Amino acid sequence: MNQLEPASVAAALKEHICSTLDQRISFRDYMEICLYHDTVGYYRKDQIKIGKQGDFYTSSSIGTVMGEMVASFIYNHLRTQSNLPPHFEIVEWGGGNGRMARQLLDEMRLAAPDLYERLTYTLIESSAYHRQLQQERLVEHVDRIRFVDDTAWLSEPPSDHVYVLANELLDAFPIHRLQYKDVAFHESFVIWQEQAPHLQEIWLPLGSGRILDYLTALEVQWQDGQISELNLEAVDWYVRLSGRMLSGCVMAIDYGDVEEELYASHRHQGTLMCYRKHEAHDNPFIDPGEQDITAHVNFSLCQKAAVSAGFEPYVFQTQRQFLVEQGILDKLQNHFDPNPFSEVSKRNRSIRQLLLSDGMSELFKVFIAIKKGEPA
Repeated sequence: MNQLEPASVAAALKEHICSTLDQRISFRDYMEICLYHDTVGYYRKDQIKIGKQGDFYTSSSIGTVMGEMVASFIYNHLRTQSNLPPHFEIVEWGGGNGRMARQLLDEMRLAAPDLYERLTYTLIESSAYHRQLQQERLVEHVDRIRFVDDTAWLSEPPSDHVYVLANELLDAFPIHRLQYKDVAFHESFVIWQEQAPHLQEIWLPLGSGRILDYLTALEVQWQDGQISELNLEAVDWYVRLSGRMLSGCVMAIDYGDVEEELYASHRHQGTLMCYRKHEAHDNPFIDPGEQDITAHVNFSLCQKAAVSAGFEPYVFQTQRQFLVEQGILDKLQNHFDPNPFSEVSKRNRSIRQLLLSDGMSELFKVFIAIKKGEPA
């Protein structure tokens, strides 16, 4: 792109597509521009995205319990070690409005003050708008936090006792959109139609390379016309993390499943979804830059990537299982307050909402990969 700032994502897309030799871009690049363009991408805009006034909710939007349970896992994991480390780091990647960080830090300070004093909480956030929200929300923990971009953090020397937290991060990585048609794989590309100006999706045969190698290794009975997604950004992410961590763990919390489910015949149209003002649909070409675009996380792929990068799978379970194991039921309080808006009532209600089997508790998964480091 040139140095002139486009007025909209649509303008940026048109400019980028028309500047390419083939007058087209892959869907992966299209999604990246829609979400992460420096000035007009969805995640870069100065507007509320999470919560009632935004486009979607996250687990940390429901009360404060989610962050408390993540804190519980971390301090319990630290206490299983023979010696408490003099220092450890929690790295939240893409922390949004800072709610998760605030919940986690509040709980750590309350339940494990000795560990809180040894903690550095690093926030990796590419959105200036979200960084501002995080700074405002975390003012009480200013001595424990730091802000750094991903390139700078990854270039620091590898260190021990690093806990990376990715809450609804991987689902927003740009994905390759694929289709099995006439006994062959095709990839989605986006072109600009000047007549009756609009963006148009086209499908082109998939050539040899990394994507095809992965697809042909899958034991899937593909249906003709079946659409699927491939998130190679997640694979590369685990590789990069491994080079930065001597020991610790990576905790990914997101909606998704194993590949047997994600590539099953009933997923004929794939899992790509868009969210705007709490309404969901599957057309990513409507209002580019004004809506969230996501795809379910392939946790089979994440586990394979983590193992290849030197991690060991530690936990893979539903969010509900994770919360129960971390003691969420102990947070429920018996009370006789008839006021449904009291703090106790609201807290109990948020816990029940997180545990409902027909809600995010089953759709969301928790995958924790650990790196043990060299024995002393």
